[in-house]
Amino acid sequence: MKISQKQYGEMVKKASPNSKCMRDVPLAFLIGGLICVIGQAITDFYSYLGFDDRTAAAWCTITLVFLSALFTGLGLYEKLAKYGGAGTLVPVTGFANAVASPAVEFKSEGYILGLGAKIFIIAGPVILYGTAASVVYGLIYYFFLR
Repeated sequence: MKISQKQYGEMVKKASPNSKCMRDVPLAFLIGGLICVIGQAITDFYSYLGFDDRTAAAWCTITLVFLSALFTGLGLYEKLAKYGGAGTLVPVTGFANAVASPAVEFKSEGYILGLGAKIFIIAGPVILYGTAASVVYGLIYYFFLR
């Protein structure tokens, strides 16, 4: 069965929900801001415990990654993302969610071939291209901008 471009466009329009931009943008801002406020509170807590600023920031990152992976495993991060949209992509928590989500999804295929093989299916390209870009930028800096 062949369909025309126009028919395909109509099918896509019919199947795609309309964006509620006036609702989604403020919610993304609020949820993303809330995640950042929680991160700042965690950093302040570690500073209160006597850690210097760099160590407190490192422990905050570790805590946010752990909480994001935990909430992903419990199915709570997906519910938050349903309302917060792009606001849940705050770099640390969004990246942890991107790594943990495939692990949860493919767990039924086993720990080796499912979880172990698929855990970096989404985050893998980010790691690869981020590393490659940092090498290129480092070389440019080393040879041309020093």
